[in-house]
Amino acid sequence: MRQFTIDDAIRAGHLGMARAESSADRRTPGFAARVADYMAALLTARGPMSGEDLVDAARAAGYCPADDRAFGAAFQRLRRDHGAPVLRSDLPRRRGHATSGGRLYGRPAA
Repeated sequence: MRQFTIDDAIRAGHLGMARAESSADRRTPGFAARVADYMAALLTARGPMSGEDLVDAARAAGYCPADDRAFGAAFQRLRRDHGAPVLRSDLPRRRGHATSGGRLYGRPAA
């Protein structure tokens, strides 16, 4: 039997995120783009926020996917489409088992 490698884990994570995004898109068309736009507006108005705080704010605004992995696609778009930098990646986590530190996102590029 072959051992599960880090590359396997990365592929599985991307697959899970893609499936979650597809499911979220069926409920809310353009889910990831809409959430990324919302998060960018929050960061512009309020300044740096943790990823967990951004997810909580998106949920409070009505963006509630069946699978939280759908937020991963929104964070990818936030960085790629809006240029929001990751200022830190060592914040204490409120959620996530055996995960890396939480990220602090900065204001998007103007």
